[in-house]
Amino acid sequence: MFGALLRFFRERAGMTQEGLGVYVKYSKSQVAMVERGERPPKGQFVEIADDALGAQGALLAAGVNLKVSRFPAWFEDYAEEEAKAVGIYMYANHVISGLLQTEAYARAIFGSHCPPMEDDEIEARVAARLERQHVLQRKPAPVVGFVLEEITLTRPIGGPEALKGQLENLLDIGRRRNVEIQVMQHNRKVHAGLDGPMILLETAERNHLAYVEGPSGGYFVSEQPELGNLFARYGILRAQALSPEESATFIEEVAQAS
Repeated sequence: MFGALLRFFRERAGMTQEGLGVYVKYSKSQVAMVERGERPPKGQFVEIADDALGAQGALLAAGVNLKVSRFPAWFEDYAEEEAKAVGIYMYANHVISGLLQTEAYARAIFGSHCPPMEDDEIEARVAARLERQHVLQRKPAPVVGFVLEEITLTRPIGGPEALKGQLENLLDIGRRRNVEIQVMQHNRKVHAGLDGPMILLETAERNHLAYVEGPSGGYFVSEQPELGNLFARYGILRAQALSPEESATFIEEVAQAS
């Protein structure tokens, strides 16, 4: 809402994003991110923008209770559900799941974003991703499961050293009693997850919820039969993948070879 209000006053003043950036010392892309709700205004941004755009205190009032989130706007609802879920199950087919990522691995992923992110945006996203991982240590502990495609273990995101550290992190997390990590080998001839990655949640009220992400955002699936189909698909994926014990051995072998 703050971003929409900022855009309204900027356009009413006949000022471009680049022009406003001169006043608040932001780049054009940074101003655009504030308007889209993807970046919180920092420092004296609100005060300077209110004056420069002739908002007469409207932006100041809107900024008083501004909720600052390090997550993209489209991801906030999911992050809230994940933090309180009693069951979390993820299938990943191109990168290792966010709840398992090391700092170096996560930074390399955000550093590869297209279009490129600003440095402080990358750091904010990395911090938010690491903060999400506290759910694995929450008490009472949620039941958490992952099915990872073999390619996620060998794609050298961040370089060999970052990948090796990431694989060792998988082994450490996999030793937790509430976490199971399984590997789907690339030579499977029959595969239930060819439609793409998914996240399944069991809420504190024991309801089921699914979340599916794409390049431009994500959405919840809560209605039948689609919801039931996703849970059934994940069950088949678990049966097709290596067992947690076999997966740990496999990951260890990949780590030693990397």
